Amino acid sequence: MPTEEIEVLVVGAGQAGIAMSEHLGARGIPHLVLERDRIAEKWRTGRWDSLVANGPAWHDRFPGLEFDQLFADVDPDGFATKDQVAQYLSTYAEKIDAPVRTGVEVHGVVKNPGRPGFTVDTSQGTVQARYVVAATGAFQTPVIPPIVPGTAGVQQIHSSSYKNPDQLPAGAVLVVGAGSSGVQIAEELQRSGRRVFLSVGPHDRPPRSYRGRDFCWWLGVLGKWETATPPAGAEHVTIAVSGARGGHTVDFRELAAGGMRLVGRTRSCADGVVRFGTDLRQNIEDGDANLLGLLAEADAYVERNGLDLPEEPEAKVLGPLPADAQAPLEELDLAAAGVTTIVWATGFTSDYSWLPAGAVDDSGRPKHSRGVSGEPGIYFLGLPWQSRRGSSFIWGVWHDAAYLAESISIQRGYGAHDRAHDTSAHRTTAGAL
Repeated sequence: MPTEEIEVLVVGAGQAGIAMSEHLGARGIPHLVLERDRIAEKWRTGRWDSLVANGPAWHDRFPGLEFDQLFADVDPDGFATKDQVAQYLSTYAEKIDAPVRTGVEVHGVVKNPGRPGFTVDTSQGTVQARYVVAATGAFQTPVIPPIVPGTAGVQQIHSSSYKNPDQLPAGAVLVVGAGSSGVQIAEELQRSGRRVFLSVGPHDRPPRSYRGRDFCWWLGVLGKWETATPPAGAEHVTIAVSGARGGHTVDFRELAAGGMRLVGRTRSCADGVVRFGTDLRQNIEDGDANLLGLLAEADAYVERNGLDLPEEPEAKVLGPLPADAQAPLEELDLAAAGVTTIVWATGFTSDYSWLPAGAVDDSGRPKHSRGVSGEPGIYFLGLPWQSRRGSSFIWGVWHDAAYLAESISIQRGYGAHDRAHDTSAHRTTAGAL
């Protein structure tokens, strides 16, 4: 196959790749976006059927297009479905005329010896690129901890493979992980009539809304989306919030009152018996403290700015801890409890093995500063906390893409000056002969 040449190659056509394309195009930088599947494929097939965005439509979008311009049934304060998000991203790619080529998988990127740029091996031939942007995002390889052996006699799936309750065999379900995905899946299973056990780890528990404003707004005006690094010890703390059924604050007390069994972090399994940590109470109380702390900051902001927002004292009334937190269940015999499925809502890891070794550390994690790699010419986009807390959200990745496009533009300027200098030197030398 012939070799293709392009200035910037963007790998991935999800929200990160599309945002990158918009900013490169606005600067007149020639580029190509390669996607192994379809645009926004993870939103199409890597989510459960009933998923909606966790942020309201006015917030979780690109600046150039609002959801209600495409969907009459999506209120700005409502939550778009996963299919609407996928359609939104596809439409946006068309709107900006993004040069996306689908059905092309990138196998490897190799630094060119003795000259600038990279040789990129793809399923449709070779591409020569001066710069490469890894826009494959943070949700690449599902993580299932090696805790429960395959001989335990239960079906084990990752949350990315879960679609709906009818997909699972009859019986109770253990959901491991109480971030947004785990809680929403557990709630859906409980509402379908299943007996559900939910393994709860450390989490932040913001209010879905408070004093008439969504938590996304509060995190914005309080400057929390702009936080550059997570607090010490909170690098892996998840956010428990839901946009399901119109959006609501996650309350583990309500889940327990509805019959869900809450347990601590899943620790080990032997002979079909799963053992849990004794940290359930601490995890719930820490989540409560996070909630109350945010409400207090919001109240102070209202007073400081003289805003006319209705008080909401009932939001601070928590009630007694669930019985499960006061007398935690430390082990569960899966067969005796009728558990036939474990859903692991335990996140993802990234795979950048296709990039040059200098772009990642010994653990395979990106080496970068705000997405600019330690390997010159390589860039990352869509990473959690890439530049701020909001980096992995649709709107956040758009702003990170702007920074990378400007960085690439600056590097192109240096390159152009170098080429001009070489040409001038060649002419001077030739004229002296």
